[in-house]
Amino acid sequence: MTEPTSTALPIVLIHGLWMTARSWDRWVDHYRAKGHEVIVPSYPGFEIEVEALRENPKIIAEASVPDTLEHLSEVVESLDRPPIIMGHSFGGTLTQLLVNRGLGAAAVTIDSAPPEGVRVNPPSQIRSLFPILRNPANRHRAVGFTKEQFHYAFANTVSREESDAAYDRLHIPAPGNWVWAYGLIANWKPGHQETWVDYDLDDRAPLLFIMGGKDHLMPPSVIRSNAKKYRNSDALTETYEFPDRSHFTGVEPGWEQVADYALDWATRHARR
Repeated sequence: MTEPTSTALPIVLIHGLWMTARSWDRWVDHYRAKGHEVIVPSYPGFEIEVEALRENPKIIAEASVPDTLEHLSEVVESLDRPPIIMGHSFGGTLTQLLVNRGLGAAAVTIDSAPPEGVRVNPPSQIRSLFPILRNPANRHRAVGFTKEQFHYAFANTVSREESDAAYDRLHIPAPGNWVWAYGLIANWKPGHQETWVDYDLDDRAPLLFIMGGKDHLMPPSVIRSNAKKYRNSDALTETYEFPDRSHFTGVEPGWEQVADYALDWATRHARR
């Protein structure tokens, strides 16, 4: 494996809900082979293996966004220089929150869940999240998908057999409160919530939104609406769509194209 070089920026990869740091395994090897130091922080308490988390859902149910954001901020700030930050799904929300704090040399969100203020909810997204939102008691639980629900929400562009294999290796429950509080309630509560960002901030890292054209959980209309919120900022904000990819774009076949586009963009536009 190639050792990190002095010119290659470090990379921080942030996982989303229903996943752990394990979901980035291929990207870690891919980027390290290109000479980058790669850090994949877990949410606090999520450092144990997928199988252990499934057996201890209380850890998941009690997770908090402020604690997670503080932990990720500490990871980023501990590095010798500002890194490229990449986040998938809710990791994309966390990436935007980190950028809002002035962190990172460049940032890429992949199929990002939106921060507060994005009110676009396409039918496929509602169907994807319905298993969590149909029962208010799920606000206090760790809630997972069934294999059938996972195939629709995450991996609809691959076969059911491939989706089930990915489910067995990667899927964990998610904090139901996060889906309720930040996916449903935040836009209707008065005042700024925990996923609010200053979209008009000028002094921030360049930000790229990557979307999958066949993503059911975070469809392109959601991503574009999120990116449009930054239209009054002088900082660079761009979008890019991979038309035939699902929410599972970082794992499904062809993930290398997404990884390379994200890294090339971030490297070209990074603040030095």
